[in-house]
Amino acid sequence: MSKRLADVARKVGVSEATVSRVLNGKPGVSASTRDAVLTALDVLGYERPTKLRGERARLVGLVMPELQNPIFPAFAEVIGGGLAQRGYTPVLCITTAGGIAEAEYVELLLHQQVSGVIFAGGAYAQGGASHAHYERLRELGLPTVLINAAVDGLGFATVTCDDGVSMELALGHLAQLGHERIGLLLGPADHAPSQRKLEAARRIAAGLGVELGPERIEHAFYSLESGQTAAAKLLAAGGTGIVAASDPMALGAVRAARRAGLAVPGDVSVIGYDDSALMNCTEPPLTTIRQPIESMGRMVIELLMRQMSSATPVGDELFFAPELVVRGSSGPAPAA
Repeated sequence: MSKRLADVARKVGVSEATVSRVLNGKPGVSASTRDAVLTALDVLGYERPTKLRGERARLVGLVMPELQNPIFPAFAEVIGGGLAQRGYTPVLCITTAGGIAEAEYVELLLHQQVSGVIFAGGAYAQGGASHAHYERLRELGLPTVLINAAVDGLGFATVTCDDGVSMELALGHLAQLGHERIGLLLGPADHAPSQRKLEAARRIAAGLGVELGPERIEHAFYSLESGQTAAAKLLAAGGTGIVAASDPMALGAVRAARRAGLAVPGDVSVIGYDDSALMNCTEPPLTTIRQPIESMGRMVIELLMRQMSSATPVGDELFFAPELVVRGSSGPAPAA
């Protein structure tokens, strides 16, 4: 009993006496502290006292912004299957526009006494978004893992596909094909992965002798329609190569080229990002940067399990190397 009190007290950052009051149902403890103590019990693998037990299952929240982009169902399949093999049930939470907000999902998951939360895309990557619900998770000490780059200061374990390497592969490929007028089709300006891609692209372009002025950079949402609109501006500025921050955006760029009477890859080469489902079945098949979804998903689960079995927080960011997959949407630069 004394070891349990000490472990939980250390995890939450309160006294053993406070933990004892919670376990014995005594008054004088705030609701937030009570929740933190009960969460720590679950995370550390201790059974709750009978009177504090609910109908709790071994649940892990899996929070995603959408399922229309094929990369998110791909991550959900890998992570969901891996959690099930470990005896946990994934709770899929989709934060579509006009639906339940991410912060509301966090409260619902905490009410269900989940053992951990995994975020694959969300407010953690947006500089202008509220991060209060992440702070709440950190205060409670609930095991949490993020997929791909987050804003500074959140302090959660993060599994990231290296944005710098992805830009090196994409820009290097187009430069080898003779392209000099290369445009970037990125996500929103306050989005951490896009900020990393842009920073790396500027450095790499300078090394390749490729000019990357403001007219070569467009920010858009991660959708085909938004990608099409933004890509049309890059094409109007004379771009012969486009590097997109997602496969749907890249498909939008292909559509924009065709609407402008241009051939892909004869007049314009397009490179996507993710290598999500069916990109080898498009016309032309999409050249793209592949995220190693399987290995990233396995590491996400490993980091989550590591937090569940230890009172020591895990806040490292682990980088995985992407891979260039060359298909039919990239080719030699058109003759001047």
